[in-house]
Amino acid sequence: MTATLDAQVCIVGGGPAGLTLGVELARRNVSVIVVEQSARFDRSFRGESVSPDSVWLLDELGLLDRLEGQYLQMQHMEIVDAGKRVFRAHFGDFKYPHPYPIELPQPTLLSALADVGADCPSFTLLHGSTALGLINEGDRVSGIRVRTPDGEAVVRATLTVAADGRFSKVREMAGLAYTRVPLERDVVWLRLPFPTEWDDRTYRIRIAGDHHGLFIPTHPDSVRVGFNIPKGGLRELRGLGLPALYERLDQLAPELSESVRRDVRSWSDTSILDIFTTVVPKWSRPGLLLVGDAAHTLTPILGQGVNHAIIDAVTAAPMLAEAFSSGASGSALDDVLVRFQASREESVRRSRKLQLRQERLFAAQGARAVMRRALYRAMSSHPALIQRALSGAYFQLQTPGPRKAQKQVAASHG
Repeated sequence: MTATLDAQVCIVGGGPAGLTLGVELARRNVSVIVVEQSARFDRSFRGESVSPDSVWLLDELGLLDRLEGQYLQMQHMEIVDAGKRVFRAHFGDFKYPHPYPIELPQPTLLSALADVGADCPSFTLLHGSTALGLINEGDRVSGIRVRTPDGEAVVRATLTVAADGRFSKVREMAGLAYTRVPLERDVVWLRLPFPTEWDDRTYRIRIAGDHHGLFIPTHPDSVRVGFNIPKGGLRELRGLGLPALYERLDQLAPELSESVRRDVRSWSDTSILDIFTTVVPKWSRPGLLLVGDAAHTLTPILGQGVNHAIIDAVTAAPMLAEAFSSGASGSALDDVLVRFQASREESVRRSRKLQLRQERLFAAQGARAVMRRALYRAMSSHPALIQRALSGAYFQLQTPGPRKAQKQVAASHG
């Protein structure tokens, strides 16, 4: 017999968007079931960068103290272009309550959110469960069919939320149109021991010719490395063998030459990220809402994916809770979904525009590369320009004001 579960909201996807939304709804006495495909939160994630606005939100939600000692607080961002440093920003110069981004392992964040949810009687997390199909009543979504470790089940819900990422299956099931815009590059990711020459409070971007790389300190003692290759160029790179990968890192970060040869012994020690953005004209249909990457996939630049996922959740939760408390259903609830999208679209648009501008700058060659270096130097020498450039990505929610006491949560390597 197929089990039937009932909730006001069923959320498909237990990532930052899904779990934050689930917790915030359950705290407001909305009954929630979160369907998460993985059995545990110990998978390897790339999205560990948490922007200052989301750090502020985590503090507002009472989660930051729970995470003390489990993240790295970033102090600087620097760009080295053609072997010379052309840009350096000090996050401490931003006069906001939480000016610093952090590097937080995503399994740590998700486990903390799940623990908070477990304290709420109206919160249920189904680990190891997969959405099989939507339940439709006319043109309205009224829940999903799922495969759980105990067999198939039906989750009946007034609202179903797709928080299942950049390749959202629920978005496909719902037939919501979208446009995937591929960029001209993909990114090869790997993780290495943190070099003793670097401090672990700095985001590093290295540019050499038509190659560029991101070097992101990662708690507790490693560095995530992402370097560009042409779109669809992985087969060609692999055909050249691992020495080609080693040489690319030699060019961008000679400090890592020894460790990449020691620790990357096969291509299985790397992963590939297909770089694209996704534009979704409508984030909802009757009874269904998209949030996070399912609604608006962004690129890795400036770590905006997790940031917008969390902002989506804390924006939607009070709107939905108020609707449920007032007895809204049907078209009245659907109107709330439309208002949610309208409240978030401009912020996402600004972040996408900023990311694409940076992508074009990184790819510039010849005279445009000279102009890029001149631009970064000019920005670096004028704090007001730095603040203008980065505020659009990092400070869309906070208002300037007294800084909250910042705890040093991990020892620096340098």
